[in-house]
Amino acid sequence: MPTIPLVPTVRRRRLGDMVRAFRTEAGMSAEAAARAMGWDPGKLSRIEHAKAQLQPKDVPLLLARYGVTDLATVNALVALAKDAGKTGWWQTYSGVVAPSYVDLIALESDAEAIREWSPLLVPGLLQTAAYARETIAAHALTRTPEEVHALAEVRIARQSVLTTRPGASPLRYTAIISEAVLHQRFASRPETMRDQTRRLIEQTDVPGITIQVMPLNATPHPGGAGGFSLFEFAHPMPDVVQVENLKGTTYAEGTEDMRLFDDGFGRIIGAALSTDDSLALLKKMEKRNRS
Repeated sequence: MPTIPLVPTVRRRRLGDMVRAFRTEAGMSAEAAARAMGWDPGKLSRIEHAKAQLQPKDVPLLLARYGVTDLATVNALVALAKDAGKTGWWQTYSGVVAPSYVDLIALESDAEAIREWSPLLVPGLLQTAAYARETIAAHALTRTPEEVHALAEVRIARQSVLTTRPGASPLRYTAIISEAVLHQRFASRPETMRDQTRRLIEQTDVPGITIQVMPLNATPHPGGAGGFSLFEFAHPMPDVVQVENLKGTTYAEGTEDMRLFDDGFGRIIGAALSTDDSLALLKKMEKRNRS
């Protein structure tokens, strides 16, 4: 029976990238490191490229070859190795969820904090079921009604990270939403935006959630280049930037990328309304939508 290729999940890719970075820093070739572990010469290369699994028990031994003995670092990579191939609730929707979407769900599950600039839609983690169905149906032109329903279910299920994180600290979530989004209308279901605005107001009371609105008369800011999300992780895991564009969803790691987007997000916050003024605007919009 042929061997089924290993799926390079985002966790496995992150583990491989970190292992390769430590090896490079130690000045060892992949072949030399593999020999030191008693492995086939190509095994470590496959691990580093997320095409083979790194067993948790081998993590401390491999890191020791690279001179990495910091207990927090070792434990973090052991935990990542344990979770690298783990599947979650989203497996039920494997027929409609693209690999990049699975990556997003895993990042949301593992992150300590998420910061998001959303110029076109209410962020998925804050959407109502009705808003999710309407917007997915409008954008997913090739999807069947059944697939649209499934994708909406996935979007709502993702929101559990805001309140339920077994064994982890509560997620810190910050969303900056363009005011233009709040003016969106759903002709066939006018109550959709009213209920969505009400949901945003309710979410401002949830510990760890911060919502701010970018006013229509805001000064120019880096957010004009498009939306993005920042995922922050416990040391030593590198933080991740998610950017969506016409080519799809892309992810970037590394100090330079994070520094650029972190600075950009700071400038976006500086141009947005304060949390109090944002709440006041949301309440005004909700009241208007009731009339």
